[in-house]
Amino acid sequence: MNWIAVYPEMFLLVMASVVMLVDVFVNDPEHRAAYGLSVLALVVLVVLGSMFYLQDGRLLAMQRMVSYDPMSNLLKMFAALATLGALVYGRRYALDRGMWGGELFSLALFSLLGQFIMISANNLLMVYLGLELMSLSLYALVALRRDSALATEAAMKYFVLGALASGFLLYGMSLVYGATGSLDLSVIYHAAAFEPIDRAVLVMGVVFLVAGVAFKFGAAPFHMWIPDVYQGAPTVVVLLVAAAPKLAAFAMAMRLLVLGMFPLAVDWQQMVMLLAIASLVVGNLAAIAQTNLKRMLAYSTIAQIGFVLLGLMSGMVHGNGMSSSQAYGATMFYLLVYVLSTLGTFGIVMFLAHEGFEAEELADFAGLGKTHPWLAGIMTFLMFSLAGIPPFAGFYAKFVVLQSLLATGRIWLVVVAVLLSVIGAFYYLRLVKIMYFDAPTREHKVRASGSAWALMSVNGLAVLLLGIVPGGLMTLCYQAITNTLR
Repeated sequence: MNWIAVYPEMFLLVMASVVMLVDVFVNDPEHRAAYGLSVLALVVLVVLGSMFYLQDGRLLAMQRMVSYDPMSNLLKMFAALATLGALVYGRRYALDRGMWGGELFSLALFSLLGQFIMISANNLLMVYLGLELMSLSLYALVALRRDSALATEAAMKYFVLGALASGFLLYGMSLVYGATGSLDLSVIYHAAAFEPIDRAVLVMGVVFLVAGVAFKFGAAPFHMWIPDVYQGAPTVVVLLVAAAPKLAAFAMAMRLLVLGMFPLAVDWQQMVMLLAIASLVVGNLAAIAQTNLKRMLAYSTIAQIGFVLLGLMSGMVHGNGMSSSQAYGATMFYLLVYVLSTLGTFGIVMFLAHEGFEAEELADFAGLGKTHPWLAGIMTFLMFSLAGIPPFAGFYAKFVVLQSLLATGRIWLVVVAVLLSVIGAFYYLRLVKIMYFDAPTREHKVRASGSAWALMSVNGLAVLLLGIVPGGLMTLCYQAITNTLR
């Protein structure tokens, strides 16, 4: 047994438990000890992820249930960074609402532990174990404000629909196990490619697996939970739901569909294509009608996931998987840029919120360009990136995904994606217009620590720099996928 493959998970489990105990025994209204330990744990995980990635090792551990490879190490590093950003941005916001404490920290860490297990899984049971640990932690986080009817309603919807999606996934896994006789993803791949099996049962299993993956991404028509959770949950929790879990969902899709079911790519690519088109249409058109910023960003997320799915379906061209590394590397790059933009956007929403005021309506941002030009400038960068406007990172991310899609010969799909992106740019630019050209409706009180301000500035500038010089991150993503698939 090689323990290096599970060092991050073991460390995270220990630290999440220590944070819970410290918060119980150290009496501090601001919970500085528990917060400091949480930040320390996340920083160590980022360092571990980068060290493991640079070592470029590949192995299967824990009786082949855990995969240690460049993709998992890179995704773990960015998932820990996203969780760290959510806690730093959300400190003042959570303190004002009585949510700042051991429950928030430990649930965030346990959610991250579930994501780590999903990212490293090489076995269907490990995928499901990680998924449930992450999901149960997120359900509890959404319901953390027990005095809020909106948050409680959002948590109930999330829980019920999440249980349904878990049932889909588990049923799909049982069908795959019945067809191949194994839970090991590499054995399933070999059976699907070379052994005489009941293809109809396997394809039916893939249908349910794709439905489960689509729910965790929030792709239409499995998107019903996203607008309600984004609007109803406290913003710090929305950030914990919207950022790092998307990286885990990508890893789950890669493990199940690419590393396990690539011989059936012709079948699942068609399903993923339909989900991508539905997500682009529903997300972009519904976002236009929203006046609540968090709800608008929820539909924006659905549209962004449409592009992620377009990248996932571009890995095989006419039965040839030679371009798969390029397509999946572009998809990972796109998702990392999305997570970076989402962190900053919801972080600014929390900066402007204060006790009794959420700053979540579009009108609440009116005149921000005059009262807080630096914050409005960062928000403009983030909106331009999400809209795919050059020279920001979102433009290059969309470009490389569409380039991969073009290689499949589906020119009509590229045209549809571009047209819907142009439509989607409207609701991002509307917020920029409100910030700079509308008269303020109320005073903007910015509540954030120095560390949060510094991180926000880095976040905003990173979106610009990654658009001007995207080569470094793109190379990391491409190499991680190439070295994992070889």
